[in-house]
Amino acid sequence: MIGTTKAAELLDVSARRIRKLIAQGRVHGAYKIGGVWAIPTVNGYPQISTASRGPKPTWKRVKAPAENIIHINRQLIGKKMDDGTYAPPIAVKCRNKNTYSSRVVIPGPCVLIYDFENPQKNCGATVCLKTFSEPEIQDGCTFREIMDKNPRLVKPKTKPKKASGKGFGKKVNTPVAA
Repeated sequence: MIGTTKAAELLDVSARRIRKLIAQGRVHGAYKIGGVWAIPTVNGYPQISTASRGPKPTWKRVKAPAENIIHINRQLIGKKMDDGTYAPPIAVKCRNKNTYSSRVVIPGPCVLIYDFENPQKNCGATVCLKTFSEPEIQDGCTFREIMDKNPRLVKPKTKPKKASGKGFGKKVNTPVAA
């Protein structure tokens, strides 16, 4: 049997929190002797039942590392800009930030993926590198900076023109050779 102070030390919470848990009925077997709480232990720790309501604790949650995707923008391969340099075709997507470069160093393990039927959702690439380590980008810039230097570099995608209603269903008189 231990008191609230010792239980608080074992569970790394305050003694007031232990008394509140006792008041909520979440400490198994706790009872009061005079003005002192007696808490039974199992394997050296008091048994606390989990709550069914309220937010889940976040202090033990480990934040997952961000997934970085590296792919080649086919529209920029071999394209010269107005200043005579080649446009950087390697696109690196890290935490909602897209950076273009001509040289990228991947310090940790990575996976090369080819999936023609299911391209990447955020970039449409069928071949890409995925890594959880932070890539080292050398001389990086954004796509907007590339387009500001040379707006004619990448042709905008145009929608095909719809055929007008003229000419459909009409018969054309053609001369018949005799």
